[in-house]
Amino acid sequence: MSDGDLERLERERQNADRQYNDALTAFDAALLRATPAADAAVAADAAPPALPAGWQGRWLRVTDEWLRPWIDRQQAFNARTTAVINELVSRERERTAAFERFQAALIALLQQITAFVETKDRQLAATARIEFEGHQRQLEDLKEQLRSNLPDLHAQVAVLQRIAQALTRERAEPVAQRAAAAAADDGDAGAVASPADDYKYVGFEDQFRGSTEEIGARLTAYLPVFEGASAVLDVGCGRGEFLAQLRSAGISARGVDVNAEMVATAKDRGLDAVCGDALAYLTSVPDATLGGMFAAQVAEHLEPSYLIRLIETAFHKLRPAAPLVLETINPTCWLAFFSSYLRDFTHVQPIHPDTLAYLVRASGFTRVSVRFSAPVPEHTQMALIDVPAQVGTSTEPMARAWIDAVRVLNRNADILNQQAFSFQDYAVIGYRS
Repeated sequence: MSDGDLERLERERQNADRQYNDALTAFDAALLRATPAADAAVAADAAPPALPAGWQGRWLRVTDEWLRPWIDRQQAFNARTTAVINELVSRERERTAAFERFQAALIALLQQITAFVETKDRQLAATARIEFEGHQRQLEDLKEQLRSNLPDLHAQVAVLQRIAQALTRERAEPVAQRAAAAAADDGDAGAVASPADDYKYVGFEDQFRGSTEEIGARLTAYLPVFEGASAVLDVGCGRGEFLAQLRSAGISARGVDVNAEMVATAKDRGLDAVCGDALAYLTSVPDATLGGMFAAQVAEHLEPSYLIRLIETAFHKLRPAAPLVLETINPTCWLAFFSSYLRDFTHVQPIHPDTLAYLVRASGFTRVSVRFSAPVPEHTQMALIDVPAQVGTSTEPMARAWIDAVRVLNRNADILNQQAFSFQDYAVIGYRS
């Protein structure tokens, strides 16, 4: 709820209070008030006036004796009437007093309604706020648990997905049939049995190297090197990222990988891939028949003697002027070494760019060059200190000393960025002479 909503609700509450008080005042003004009633009682035993003397008195006495019965009856009637009227007046006074007591109680009740409602509102608001804050804390705790458990869940789900794919393939195609097909695909050139846990390394690639789409997009930078080529071999083709790029460019290619799950993943994408040892496969290929060879993130997995023999064998199997591209992690970049290289437990040893370039040249390749890629993001590099223009021209000794110190720090930061935070990968590119 925004501040504007709170202000609007406060205005509505104040307006309701004002209307309530106005209505209560009008109600109080309209209440009935009892007024003192005149005493309706009449004395029933009032004495008649004394009779005069003389003949008038005698005449009135006769008349009185003659009228007395009717007078007595009238007085008795008046007395009874007065008693009834007095009873009615008394009852009316009681009803009026009771009504006034009711009105007073009603006024007191109405006066308490606002306080009662406001108290309930405050209680409900406080309860709702406490519950909301509790739910917020629970939500934050849940988020923290998800954040802490997400890497574990992600890795486990990736492995489970790979296991499910492997089981599906095994059910659809018997093991013996797959082994025979693999041997036929690579011409019986050293196909090796896949370890039972190959799927775990595929899950490792899925999580740490990136998706097939991301890696494929990054590898498109090497397509111009193979322009116009055919029969390209992708050594360590993995999930088939570069094979898919070559196919999109109309370049025929085949991949070879020792990991059966990697090969199965590439085949699921309709790519030409075989499971086997790269050197054994190369040895089986006739000389000067390959239009190019590509190996991304493979060299660091190989023993030195194996790598040397692989490069030498590739020289003989490639056609004249065919390219060789060997991409690997750049160990001169500290970030790449301590992050990407050390993370993968299957890495054998890092290879300096000068070393790999030397091995390619020593095997007979020409026009050898080193191409760096995957620069470290700028926000990960060491930041430089900006010196304002007005400060940079200052001649005060303290200011000049501060400026000189900042420039030294910036130079050191540049050196560290060039050495430790430069490019995470590099590729040695050479051509068969």
